[in-house]
Amino acid sequence: MIRYRRPRQDDPVIIDLIEKELVPYSHLPPEEITAIFKDIPKRLARGITLVASPYYEADPVAFIHFMIHGELLYIDMMAVAPAHRRQQLGKTLMSQAESYAGARGCRRAKVMVDQGNPRAHTFYRKLGYKTIRYIDQSECYELEKQLPVRV
Repeated sequence: MIRYRRPRQDDPVIIDLIEKELVPYSHLPPEEITAIFKDIPKRLARGITLVASPYYEADPVAFIHFMIHGELLYIDMMAVAPAHRRQQLGKTLMSQAESYAGARGCRRAKVMVDQGNPRAHTFYRKLGYKTIRYIDQSECYELEKQLPVRV
């Protein structure tokens, strides 16, 4: 089931997923990662976070955090626990985020993928995202997708 994030219940699990599933691909030094982790609750509060859980009261096994800036959907973070991969959770979360954004006038979606995370790069490309450029400073690929126009 997909539901909105409940901070008190979900944030510890989300932070654990970030630490285990996203941080290992980052090129940032440990002190910068520590600083980023202190800001995670504020960061999550600035956008929308959806979680996938086995049932309504269960802890999340996957999440997506995104923001809308005008006509742009920006996928900030997404992770799926290893034991729950290959169950279409990532695809479902992406679909929900894109539908939510499309209903609010977004025409394109963007995501940044760490250079060392080829599995994520392949995942997004299968969903129709195209690599726009490589950003040396952040060691990330910028991917973008046109969203269907909703009337």
